[in-house]
Amino acid sequence: MEIERSMSYFYFIAFVVALGGGLYGYDTAVISGTISMVVNQFHLTASMEGTYVGCALFGSIVGVLGSGLLEGVGRKRALILSSILYTVSAVGCTVSNSFAALVLYRVVGGIGIGISAVVAPAYISEIAPARHRGRLVSLYQLAITVGFLAAYVVNYFLLEYAQTADGIREGLFAKVFVDECWRGMLFAETLPAVAFIVLLLFIPESPVWLSMRGNGKRSLLAELKTVSRPPIRKAVLIGAAIAILGQFMGVNAVLYYGPSIFEESGLASGDSLFYQVLVGLVNVVTTLIAFFIIDRVGRKRLVYFGVTGMIVTLLGIAWYFQFGRALSSYILLVFFLLYIFFCAISICAVIFVLLSEMFPSRVRGIAMSIAEFSLWIGTWLIGQLTPVLLETLRPQGTFLLFAVICVPYMLIVWKLIPETTGKSLEEIEAYWYAHKTESR
Repeated sequence: MEIERSMSYFYFIAFVVALGGGLYGYDTAVISGTISMVVNQFHLTASMEGTYVGCALFGSIVGVLGSGLLEGVGRKRALILSSILYTVSAVGCTVSNSFAALVLYRVVGGIGIGISAVVAPAYISEIAPARHRGRLVSLYQLAITVGFLAAYVVNYFLLEYAQTADGIREGLFAKVFVDECWRGMLFAETLPAVAFIVLLLFIPESPVWLSMRGNGKRSLLAELKTVSRPPIRKAVLIGAAIAILGQFMGVNAVLYYGPSIFEESGLASGDSLFYQVLVGLVNVVTTLIAFFIIDRVGRKRLVYFGVTGMIVTLLGIAWYFQFGRALSSYILLVFFLLYIFFCAISICAVIFVLLSEMFPSRVRGIAMSIAEFSLWIGTWLIGQLTPVLLETLRPQGTFLLFAVICVPYMLIVWKLIPETTGKSLEEIEAYWYAHKTESR
C-alpha cells in the first residue's frame, strides 16, 4: 500500500511536469492550421512562410541554450518561467497587428518550449525509480501528442465555426474567432498555460538538483569542461546525432505542414484539417501504447521496429505522389497514419527518455541542453526547408529523402547506444566510463 501511494505521488509530479509537454505540443502543432490564413492575410512569400513556421523553433533554440544557464535557479523555477512565456506568447499572438509582432511573440513561445523541453524530462528522470523511469518520462512525450491533437481539434472546430457563423461581424470576438480565426487558434493556449503555472506551485524541487546544490554550486565553465572529457563527450555527441537526425525523418514535416501536403493531393482545406485530426489521434493512441510497453520491450527494440516501418511508409507516400495520384486520397491517408504509428511508437517515444537518462547527474542539465540544441536546430531547419523541399523536390522527392535519412539513425542506435531499460542512472553513467560498445 505504501509503495502504491509512493508511485501515485511520482505519477502526480510527472503528470504536472508533463503538462509542459502538452503546451509544447499545442504551441508547435497549432501553427499547421493557421499557415494558409496568415500567408493570405500578410501576403507571405514561400521564404516568409518558412519564417513564420520556423520563428518559434528559433526561439526554442534560444530556450534550449538558456536552460543550461538556468541550472542555478532550479528545475521548478525554470518550468514556471517557461509557463509564463507560453502565456505571454499566446496573448501577444492574439493581438498582433503586424507580421513582425506575430513573429516576435512566436519566438517568445518558442523560448518557453526550449526551456521545458530540456528541464521537464530531466526533472522527471531525476525523481523516477529506475524500473518506472521510461514510463514516467514518456508521460512527457504522451503530453506532447495530446497537445498536438488538441491543436488539431481546436483548429478544425474554430475553422468550422468561422465558416458557419452568421451575424457576427463586428467587435473583438468576431475578429479573433470569425474573420481572423487563426488568432483564436493561437489564443486557446492561454488557459492551459495559466493552469500549468498554478499546478507547478504544488510540486517540490528536484531532489537530485537539491543534492547537487548541497554539494556546492558548479560553474557553467566547470560543467562544460566535464562534458568535453572523452566518455561524456561521446555520449553527448551520440545524443546530439540522434536528436538532429530524428528531425529529418519526416515527422515534423507532417505535423507542421500536414494540411498543406494533404491539399497538395487535391483535398479541400476543411478535409485536410480533419485528416490532420486523425493524424493527431493516431499519434496519441500509439504513444499511449508505447507508454505501457517501453519499460518491458526496451528502447532499442522499439526503435528497430518503428524505424523499419517508417522507411516502408515513407516510400509508400513518395510512391503515391509519383504514381498514385489518380487513386483515392484515402490511400495517402492510410500511409500517413501508418507512418505516424511507427514514428510515435519508436523515435518519438524514445528520444526524450534516452536524452534524460544518458548523461551523468552532475552535467545532465548542460548535456541535455547541448543535445536538445541539436534537436531544435534540426527542427528549425526542417520548418524552414520543408516549403522549399516541397516546391523543388515535390512531395515524392521530399519523402524519399526522409526515408533515406532513417538509415543512419538506425545504425547509430544499433551500434553506439546501450540498452538503458531497467538500469539505474548510475549504471548508465558507468557504461560510458567503461568505454564499452553495446549493440544488442
